[in-house]
Amino acid sequence: MAAPVKTDTSLRAFFEPNSVAVIGASQDSEKVGHSVLKNMVSFGYRGKIFPVNPKAKEILGLRCYPSARAVESRIDLGVVAVPARFVPQVLDDLISKDCRACAIITAGFKEIGSREGIELENRITRMAKESGMRIMGPNCLGIINPHNGLNATFGRDMPRKGHMAFMSQSGALCVAVLDWALGMGIGFSKIISMGNEADLTEVDFMEALAQDEETRVIVGYLEGVKDGRRFLEAAERINRKKPIVFTKAGGTRAGARAASSHTGSLAGSEKAFMAAFKQTGIVRGRSIEELFDIAAGFANQQIPKGSRLAIVTNAGGPAIMASDAAERLGLTLPQLSSETVTYLRERMPPEVSLNNPVDLIGDADVERYRIASDAVLKDENVDGAIFILTPQAATQVEETAELIGGLAEKTEKPILASFMGRASIEKGRVVLKSHSVPNYSYPERAVNAFRAMADYSRWLTSPRSEPVNFEVNKQEAMEALRKALDEERTEIADTVARKVLRAYGFRTPLTILARTSKDAVNAAEKIGLPVVMKIAAKDILHKTDLGGVAVGLDNPDDVRLSFLEMTSRAQGYLVEGVNIQEMIKGGKEMILGMSCDSTFGPLLLFGLGGIYVETLRDTSFRIAPVGENEARKMIREIRAYSILEGARGEPPSDINAIVECILRLSQLVMDIPVIAELDINPLMVLPQGQGAVAVDARMIIKEEEECKVST
Repeated sequence: MAAPVKTDTSLRAFFEPNSVAVIGASQDSEKVGHSVLKNMVSFGYRGKIFPVNPKAKEILGLRCYPSARAVESRIDLGVVAVPARFVPQVLDDLISKDCRACAIITAGFKEIGSREGIELENRITRMAKESGMRIMGPNCLGIINPHNGLNATFGRDMPRKGHMAFMSQSGALCVAVLDWALGMGIGFSKIISMGNEADLTEVDFMEALAQDEETRVIVGYLEGVKDGRRFLEAAERINRKKPIVFTKAGGTRAGARAASSHTGSLAGSEKAFMAAFKQTGIVRGRSIEELFDIAAGFANQQIPKGSRLAIVTNAGGPAIMASDAAERLGLTLPQLSSETVTYLRERMPPEVSLNNPVDLIGDADVERYRIASDAVLKDENVDGAIFILTPQAATQVEETAELIGGLAEKTEKPILASFMGRASIEKGRVVLKSHSVPNYSYPERAVNAFRAMADYSRWLTSPRSEPVNFEVNKQEAMEALRKALDEERTEIADTVARKVLRAYGFRTPLTILARTSKDAVNAAEKIGLPVVMKIAAKDILHKTDLGGVAVGLDNPDDVRLSFLEMTSRAQGYLVEGVNIQEMIKGGKEMILGMSCDSTFGPLLLFGLGGIYVETLRDTSFRIAPVGENEARKMIREIRAYSILEGARGEPPSDINAIVECILRLSQLVMDIPVIAELDINPLMVLPQGQGAVAVDARMIIKEEEECKVST
């Protein structure tokens, strides 16, 4: 093999090659190789094109070569469309030409699940690493750069030029999106089909698009990521330069082992991905339609400085719908300033509503829109505006569109439009597009796009917080786990789990193990009545379901009787006795936990705890390690947050103590990676200033091959 090619993180050879060899070019119009070559010559690409086919002398008027080695000139990009078994030889030929980039369209590798396919893909991955040549695919559509006419795909057409890059792990979706975009007039900077990602992954393309001057927003369809930790680091860094909008499919955990703790059953790849998106600022589109609705705003308009939205309309009903959507999505519809209201009142008919939304009523002409829009956009209480128009008798559709387009080019605030209808507003839609103003068929979609832009702005301007390192006793925690590790046990008793937590600064209740009813009474009197009694058995997961928890035992007779009843119900289990525990009063029962996600690693959970945790599912997730800001966001995200703030006259809970517990757990699971799952349930959160207590804890240690984080 030739000497390794220097890696270019911009992947310029894929986007801007001076020469392209199409290996597998064909005269047969039904073949993929013919479609690729035809696209290469049809859309204005100005570089050199080398068809490669040993059985042809000329294809589509271009000289044909028997192999890539036979090409006299340098090859910047090789596009491979030959049967899978021939691909390694083709790569060897390209490497001999010092080729820097290769897109393998051919299928028949890992995706078919056969041993031969897997071995073949592993072979081309090794060839890429050893040579330095970067490989896109295999099993991909290829790549499109509308700005220079490069269409190295077997798609049917070339999209318009634009500032939105689309990358997809589904080639078929690329084809569908391309066709849909042509009909909608949506433009792209790049279209990238990643295929099997034998070499280049989603992160590599994100890094490249971050450097691409023609790309303002990175849009993508993901089913998974190859390296979770690398993805997190890159996404957070790139997102501060230009927004990333992804949709994520494949959220189920079919085939995964049944989780054996609360946290494990509540978590999963979907939760981990959503946590990753939140932490790195990635905007999520829940459908392809929403994905491109949001991306259109980012690609064409300024980022808002806040979430204060003004709505200007000639129709009351759509404005109400937009207002409802804004409130539901957490946006602010601010009152216009007194100066703005006075200015408008002097110039508008008395029937016009000068609240927000500003309803210009059905006979609004372009002049009325001009006065209102100019005043609203100058208002310091407004961060962005949506202009709604329905085609009524007096409506000047094209003129109003021209007005809005001109304003969008002058203001630093984002402007979105919802010209509702079809035939009557079509010319206005074209005018808006010429001024790069996104138009949405329905106002709720425009509001949602603004919400996404405002969320991104909030993330972008929020302070970054680093993980906290407390003074802890890691050695003591490891010693507590040592016996279980030596005995190759995965289940950790709650007494051991509490020792680990105490070593990391958690407050736990005074607990004494009692093996007889007499011991139980003595322990209760030592701790101080009333007490809590819990069955002590490693193989009982949910104690309450078995009647293994008794609270408020305030006399020796109750303690003695509860011991006998509880141990009787637990016959057949590995019972060690009961735990007598001090009773923590006056707190809110929360849950704090961790499960190990195979892509991203330790996934933290916080939420409403107690016996209804899996029924109510009021939880939030983050990937460890986290800093204070993310910990506070976790707390605010749960529906029960208002209870923690103090509801119905109750005192507020100690939220600072919850933050500290989240940060300590984050440090613990990063320091001791053998922990696969951990539940603190309940985490009893006391009133403000009184702290939080890890009342009950359960821990599972990883099996040797379990939960290896992808790298």
